[in-house]
Parts: sequence; structure tokens; C-alpha cells
Amino acid sequence: MNRTPEADFRQALLNPELSAPAGLWAWNGSDPTTRFDVYRNNVIVSLIEALESTFSVVQRLVGEQFFRAMAREYLREHMPNHPVLARFGDSFPGFIAEFEPASSLPYLADTARLEWARVQAYHAMDAGPLSAETLQVALSEPERLPQLRISLHPSAHLLRSQYAAVSLWAAHQDLIPLSQVDPWQPEQALILRPQLEVEVIPLDRATAAFTACLIDGLTLGAAVDETLNTHSDFDLNAALALLLQRQALHVLSY
Repeated sequence: MNRTPEADFRQALLNPELSAPAGLWAWNGSDPTTRFDVYRNNVIVSLIEALESTFSVVQRLVGEQFFRAMAREYLREHMPNHPVLARFGDSFPGFIAEFEPASSLPYLADTARLEWARVQAYHAMDAGPLSAETLQVALSEPERLPQLRISLHPSAHLLRSQYAAVSLWAAHQDLIPLSQVDPWQPEQALILRPQLEVEVIPLDRATAAFTACLIDGLTLGAAVDETLNTHSDFDLNAALALLLQRQALHVLSY
């Protein structure tokens, strides 16, 4: 299949090692190759700065120089697919996980996933939380409990990490001392925007497993059974109380 001029332009735009695409011209007679190089540099710098803004904790963990080099490699294969630059970077966490120079920091990809989840939560649709009264009524109808499903807030995203991605993020918000963080400690969190601010809510393993079941669309009974299979200490009342209190629950269905 023949390449289009647009494809050649796109490829050259993010790869400084490639020559300017053929057919360029400048209305004022200036050198089109030089103008393209300037434009290319401005685009790359803008995209790197957008990634730095979104993944600020990742940038602080590896340092500015390493982050910018990693971002340049990412840009060789990834262009924005949304007009809002703040939404650029959805595949960056996966790229980090496969980026060999970052392999000595295995928690880096999950830290990036947490930061991207915050972006998604921020841009999610507004929605009201489920009230405690509505849930209490539903739980008081035993004949309907087998079919009961509880949906989470549209902004909710669950992070389950083998590393201390949640604490690393919190330490870089000055919420906890970095010296107290054990990077190799598995952690879980629910990322949520119930009102105006995005929240990162640490969860224990059992509550995270239960929350994952709700996200997967299991009925309440099936979610409890699935959670108890792997976490015998699971406390349903405590889990529901936490999710209600943090306004993470949205609607009921049968």
C-alpha cells in the first residue's frame, strides 16, 4: 500500500532523525526544511510538556532528563488522538512497563496508571452518589438480593498494584513522608471524582477485590462469594460503608 503525504508528514513530525517530507514550500521563500525543523521541535516540546504535566510524579521519580528522553521515544509511535492535550498519554503507562531503561523501577508503570486514572476521573461525567437510604431499602428485600447489582460512580477507576504506587503518589503530594514508603509493598486504591476534586482512596486487598467484582458487573451476592474465596476476612458491611461514605456508589439495578 502506498503511503500518503499525510502519513509521511506525521511520521517525520515526531522523528527528528527523519528528513522533512517532500513537497514542502514556504510562502515567503524561506527554507521549508528549516521551518519544518522548528515546527517539529515546537510540537515535540509541547507534547513532552503535556506528558510531564499529566505524569508529574513519574517525572519526579526518574528526573527531568530521563523523563524527556523516555517521552521522546514514546512520541515516535504515539500521536495525540484528542484535541485536548491534557488527555494525551493513555498508552504511556503501558509503554513505561515495556521500556527497558526503566526496568529497575517496576513501580513506575503503576504510578503512571494512577496518574492517568486521575485524568480519566477528572474528565468523567458528573453523577450523583447512591444514598444510604436507597441501599438500605434494597438490602432489606431478601427476595431481590440475588439479582441486585451496584454500579460505581462513572469516574471510578480501580488500581491494584504489586508495588506502593499509591504511597509513592501520596508522598509526592506531601501527604506522607517519602522516607516511610516501601516501594515493594502491594497497594490498592480507588480513584474517584465524586464532586469537584479527584480523590485517591486507599483500599485493603479484600475491599479492592470486592470493588473489582462490582466494576465487572457481578451481582452483590456473586461479588461477596468471589471476594470471600480469596479473602476470608472480608467485611461486607465495612466495605459498603466505606464506598458509601466516599460517594463511590452510583445506581442499583436488578
